[in-house]
Amino acid sequence: MRKYHHLKYPDRLRIETCLRTNTPYKTIANLLGVHVSTIYREVERGKYLHRNSEWIDEERYSCDKAEEQYQQGLRDKGTDLKIGSDHAYADYIEHMICDEKYSVDAALASAKAEGFATSVTRTTIYSYIDKGIFYRLTNKDLPVRGKKKHKYRKIRAKSLPKGTSIDKRPKVVYSRKDFGHWEMDLVVGKRKRGSVLCVMTERKTRDEIIRKMSGKAAENVVNMLNGLEADYGERFRNIFKSITVDNGVEFSDQEGMETSIYGGKRTAVYYCHPYCASERGSNENNNKLIRRHIPKGEDIDKVSVEEVQRIEDWINNYPRRLFGWRSAADMFRESVALIE
Repeated sequence: MRKYHHLKYPDRLRIETCLRTNTPYKTIANLLGVHVSTIYREVERGKYLHRNSEWIDEERYSCDKAEEQYQQGLRDKGTDLKIGSDHAYADYIEHMICDEKYSVDAALASAKAEGFATSVTRTTIYSYIDKGIFYRLTNKDLPVRGKKKHKYRKIRAKSLPKGTSIDKRPKVVYSRKDFGHWEMDLVVGKRKRGSVLCVMTERKTRDEIIRKMSGKAAENVVNMLNGLEADYGERFRNIFKSITVDNGVEFSDQEGMETSIYGGKRTAVYYCHPYCASERGSNENNNKLIRRHIPKGEDIDKVSVEEVQRIEDWINNYPRRLFGWRSAADMFRESVALIE
């Protein structure tokens, strides 16, 4: 994770200088070592109307105005609040939720791991957000809040799965105690045609693999698995014991998905019952994390391979309550080490 850094007055002065030469926001962010959204918010903080020599009002950024607003925000937090005497802690929580797209719980866990002495509860943070204590953190920045857990009801299937039914999947897979069983799905963009993301989630560790594909045909999925097998080599069979998919046409080539590029069978593919998304619950939960970075309707053609890799790394290094705030990457590495 990038080391946290909140802006000081010299940083604001540098921003003002860069803006005068029309330096792109992303370049400024890289110069200061912060997220580009921090620059956008900072510019908004220091924005004022300036009347030029032609008597035309134009928006500009003032480092002095921004610093004044920042200091006022610190004063508004007050010393009577638990976070009032630890402004760095408050700034860190804001940064992790607003810029790094963390949940409140994950941000608090990350702050604890960073060694902050201050500690507050999630209820306190929600209360501060509602009261407007934070300068830039609002309810709009929260990924999920107050959403009731959906109770899935069992649906009686009116048609058979297109391949080997999930009913034939070994019982050990359900327990999530055996490593190497994956769920696979597609994340699509705003167009019916074009690039898609093929996502795989390991059921025990919740480790995520995301690959950008040029289309969602069955051959695209098979080619993706061929490439994945080439990357893992002989270890593939032990790491990818089974893959559970839905009944979409993109997963219709069961033989192609199961057949190794080296000959023989590389994995077992099982098909969910039609209209039973809950049978790929790990996929569904991780897809929500992807949507924090790629909202529904965004054109995946425009998402670079580098950005896809960044999102995969973000998900795998995200602290999880399920694992005592350890990450999926930690759990995955431990599981792989046990079979090597």
